[in-house]
Amino acid sequence: MTDSKPTALITGASRGLGFSLAEQLAETHHVIAVARTTGALEELDDLIQAKGGQATLAPMDISVEPAMAQLCRGIYDRWGTLDLWIHAAVHAAPLTPAGHLNMKDWQKSVDINVTATGRLIAFVAPLLGERGTAVFLDDARAGEKFFGAYGSTKAAQIALARSWAAENTKSGPRVIVHEPAQMGTATRARFFPGQDRDALAKPKDEAARLIASLG
Repeated sequence: MTDSKPTALITGASRGLGFSLAEQLAETHHVIAVARTTGALEELDDLIQAKGGQATLAPMDISVEPAMAQLCRGIYDRWGTLDLWIHAAVHAAPLTPAGHLNMKDWQKSVDINVTATGRLIAFVAPLLGERGTAVFLDDARAGEKFFGAYGSTKAAQIALARSWAAENTKSGPRVIVHEPAQMGTATRARFFPGQDRDALAKPKDEAARLIASLG
């Protein structure tokens, strides 16, 4: 029996804002939760089920093209369309001077933050069709010292999203670039160790703000 709820694909659903978005959206949507960490996805599923919601867990690496093709084909076979895609997956390379970039981290940043995003747009766009919505999160910190790998690749991702949005002003899915508040996430703690996390926004509150903005 096919779930009659609208569908929401969350890439990067295992932690932080992506986790909170998946948990809250499950109240109104059937969530397809994508992340590499199976344990975190199972924790998310437990929370969703406890609230009476439903989720499909997809423990996958978004940089693996066949996996993403299989995922999108599975969405099409089961539901035919997709109502919402929120792209929260990111590789946050350690902070380092631009002249000392670790090439392994650099390549992973390019693969996940840029190349995988471009591929996913091509795969997901037909599922969203004319009525769906895609959301990207702009926290690039482009041009800030030591943010060379993260800032430049995340900025490239957002530039791609903004181009897609501009192309779809008259037809195609609605594309939104959301600028989240500074949150007390594990990723931020790695960037800014010792920062008072209590002074920062909570992912669950930011998730609620984003969802409310979708209308």
